[in-house]
Amino acid sequence: MLSCVIVFPGSNCDRDAITALKAAGCNPQKVWHADSTLPKCDLVVIPGGFSYGDYLRSGAMAAHSPIMKEIVAHADRGGKVLGICNGFQILTEAGLLPGILARNTKLKFICKNVHLRVEQNDSSFTSGYQKGQILTIPIAHHDGNYFADPITLKGFEAHSQVAFRYCDAKGALSEEANPNGSISNIAGIFNISKNVLGMMPHPERHADILTGGMDGMVIFKSLLAA
Repeated sequence: MLSCVIVFPGSNCDRDAITALKAAGCNPQKVWHADSTLPKCDLVVIPGGFSYGDYLRSGAMAAHSPIMKEIVAHADRGGKVLGICNGFQILTEAGLLPGILARNTKLKFICKNVHLRVEQNDSSFTSGYQKGQILTIPIAHHDGNYFADPITLKGFEAHSQVAFRYCDAKGALSEEANPNGSISNIAGIFNISKNVLGMMPHPERHADILTGGMDGMVIFKSLLAA
């Protein structure tokens, strides 16, 4: 399996993503955001960070980088795209995923481990999990408050597009278990075809037992198996 990690000015999780991809056997290579061609690959990862210093809106400027046209074409062909944290923000700004990521409700940067509930395991990204499984994954963001209009949310349910929801240790959804105020406790979503996944939590930071756990590694192993 061949993978590419896109690097923007302000990316700071590209090395973490590459380390996790290498450990999973996904043969990663770096691609600079200003490149106009995308190397042959099965998976594109847009990592976390603060692309362009989060000016205008998080991900807004990065969504217009030259490489994004190639990433959109890759996704349209059925290629896999994973956007993590700032990468999720970029995917929404580029129109590859619906909705927006707004400022956290408490207006503070949040960096901690959270619990996630796996909502769907019928995708290349999540097939290694059990539906309803509770994960522990780190978050680190200031603008992770996901919002979509009621019609979009209804479509999510109809097409099983919610990948993960914030929950407590027992899997219950609540305002207390929702770190950023995301509507319906949404932590990650698919596009309709489920070849694009955006998520605010950082699976690449939970992909080594020496740094806290392996819950995130399952995503990369699932992609390799697919």
